[in-house]
Amino acid sequence: MAIRKIILSGLILGTAATASIVGAQQKPRSSALYDSAREVTLVGTVVSYQLVVDKPPLGAHVVLYTSSGNVDVHLGDARFLAANKFQIQSGDSIRIIGENVSYAGGTQFLARVIQKGTQALVLRSVRGIPLSYAAPHKSAAPAPQGGAQ
Repeated sequence: MAIRKIILSGLILGTAATASIVGAQQKPRSSALYDSAREVTLVGTVVSYQLVVDKPPLGAHVVLYTSSGNVDVHLGDARFLAANKFQIQSGDSIRIIGENVSYAGGTQFLARVIQKGTQALVLRSVRGIPLSYAAPHKSAAPAPQGGAQ
């Protein structure tokens, strides 16, 4: 009977220790990862729009004047916006859904959805992965027209 209690206690302690090790190995979500549950909406006026910036994250950026001040927003690849005929100019009123994430020792607002008037464009997946521009493929040779003559 005493041996059974010792073995049972050992099994229980071993299971508890294993559970705590497994729990310790699971990393909590970092604020550096995009989490759509933390998204916020910015509404404001475009101060400036750059197709390319020389600092990370690379890609198009817009500086948006909001009630809280200016916010630098990363939009992703400018070719994606152009392919979807989404034009941005200084003075435009826009709405952006996105999130501030830790990036390169600071924070960066990453846009997931941008809206101007009735036009809206999804820029990132719900996991924060930027959608990319895919150039149309050129056909090697035009298909023959008509039948045998």
